[in-house]
Amino acid sequence: MTVRVLVVEDEALAAEAHAAYTARVEGFEVAGIARSAGDAARHLATDSRVDLILLDMHLPDGHGLGLLQRLRAAGHLCDVIAVTSARDADVVRHAVAQGVVLYLIKPFTFATFRGKLEQYAAYRAQLEAADPEVIQDEVDRMLGSLRTTATGKVLPKGMSAETLTQVTRVLRDSPAALSASEVAAVVGTSRVTARRYLEHLAEIGQLERQPRYGGSGRPEVEYRWTR
Repeated sequence: MTVRVLVVEDEALAAEAHAAYTARVEGFEVAGIARSAGDAARHLATDSRVDLILLDMHLPDGHGLGLLQRLRAAGHLCDVIAVTSARDADVVRHAVAQGVVLYLIKPFTFATFRGKLEQYAAYRAQLEAADPEVIQDEVDRMLGSLRTTATGKVLPKGMSAETLTQVTRVLRDSPAALSASEVAAVVGTSRVTARRYLEHLAEIGQLERQPRYGGSGRPEVEYRWTR
């Protein structure tokens, strides 16, 4: 599932850069660019399919937190990543209180920007794969996806959020443990690619590995969703 992103940024060059960065990250697309709080509100009034807002805090017609408060009051529940030069701890505190999931301080590199989107993508992948009623460990893993790692990245280089979502769903929906070959056949990737995603999920504690016996030669590794 593609994440549709609204960029809210008053500086023209920064707005275009953030939109271009977004378009370079697999699994994300730009829904639009808003140069003010008013523009953002008007866009959201006509486009209900925005999943994520990249929100600057310094807007020509008001503060980003004011816009966020108005959007929440109007029933807009799309997620928000603050992309701003605002370093005031009080702004950060209020942003978190109003549901900002990640906070990215300007200036930053594309790698840092991509890392934030990948963190968000990992969170979305786990959320979409979860049962309607979640258990504590699942909640912990979902929220843990939004915490910055030492490298600022969640997905290893070369992995896509879209494929991660597909692999996660296959394991989450399967009543039995699956091998890399079986997952690859469902997702439509090579066995090597599927195994890379499976190993990543196992390393972050979402899957359990175990040997599968019964065939000739070395036992095959199979993976089971941690329930």
